[in-house]
Amino acid sequence: MAKETKGKRQVREKKVSESKLKAVDDISKLIKTSNAIMIASIKSIPSSQFQDIRKKLRNDAIIFIAKKSTIEKALDKGNDSIKSLKNHVKSDYALLFSKLNPFELASLLSENRSPVKAKIGQEAVDDIVVDAGPTELVPGPAISELGSLGLKIAIEDGKINIKENRAIVKKGEKISEAAASIMTKLNIKPFAVGFEPIAAYDTNLNKVYVGIRVNKKQTLEELKLDYARSLGFAQKIEYICKGTIGFLLAKAQSHEKALENLTSQKAEQTGQTIEAAPQQNS
Repeated sequence: MAKETKGKRQVREKKVSESKLKAVDDISKLIKTSNAIMIASIKSIPSSQFQDIRKKLRNDAIIFIAKKSTIEKALDKGNDSIKSLKNHVKSDYALLFSKLNPFELASLLSENRSPVKAKIGQEAVDDIVVDAGPTELVPGPAISELGSLGLKIAIEDGKINIKENRAIVKKGEKISEAAASIMTKLNIKPFAVGFEPIAAYDTNLNKVYVGIRVNKKQTLEELKLDYARSLGFAQKIEYICKGTIGFLLAKAQSHEKALENLTSQKAEQTGQTIEAAPQQNS
């Protein structure tokens, strides 16, 4: 009976395909030569967009897609931190290997999102605005469609011209059939798809980061706002630094002039009072 069980195990071991063994070996090698190993979601990315993003990333990252069991077997060959990435391997994912660090790679993924058309029933993450200007639409059914969404139009040179900017879907609202139709006709793509970082391992720091999302544009806007607020605060408390010294010197100069004017007025008033006193006594 023992011999029979042993024989079955040997048969099972032989069933592991060469392609799977090669995939495990390839992943293991990439782990050793990469600075970042990232698991990213590729859910809802159309094939054309996926290939487009893959092409854009080819100089900075290797994208590997394999079965969950293959990925887990390869990760098991690493240290405890790498093994913990197994907890984040779900469905619709890709494994990325890069010489960049995890935050640089996450930033790159954010920059390489592809715009896509809106679908009926999708929720708008921001106001969707139709900008004023000429279109390629000719007069016809499109006139009533645009009008139903509150867009003001005019016919110029045989084409429909939108007269002013208008939000056809507000943030948080679901996209109607009419709005989706107009966006398709005007080639408006209000959404973007791309790789969403789930977890990443930094081989240099031996650390796992979860939920890394880097948006350069948004981060820069936030930094600008924070800088403006901090500068105003520094000026208010009269903190001396390169950014406030000009303001503080100008403020000191204005105070100096105000004191000079006040002193001159006091002196004039005092002089008038001294001269007027003897006349009143006589």
